[in-house]
Amino acid sequence: MPIYEYRCAECGHELEKLQKISDAALTDCPACGKPALQKLVSAAGFRLKGGGWYETDFKSGKKKNIAKADSKRKADKKASSASKTKSKSSSGSGKKTG
Repeated sequence: MPIYEYRCAECGHELEKLQKISDAALTDCPACGKPALQKLVSAAGFRLKGGGWYETDFKSGKKKNIAKADSKRKADKKASSASKTKSKSSSGSGKKTG
């Protein structure tokens, strides 16, 4: 459940309330009792993590290029294994048949 912030337009009292999304907004101020509460817009208190999000979300410094570094390592492995395979096949093709 999200936490909503409210401020009273009459007395300036501020409060936070844990409410369901489907709950109606509060109207009555608990400090002065007048129906002058206004819902405030604030930053979300959660982070979305897991598959499907951008690689750079919630990372800092050198960790931001993890996918790029991983793909480079895979490409290097493929290139080195391809060159090993090529050198093996080229050394066997120089045989003389007689």
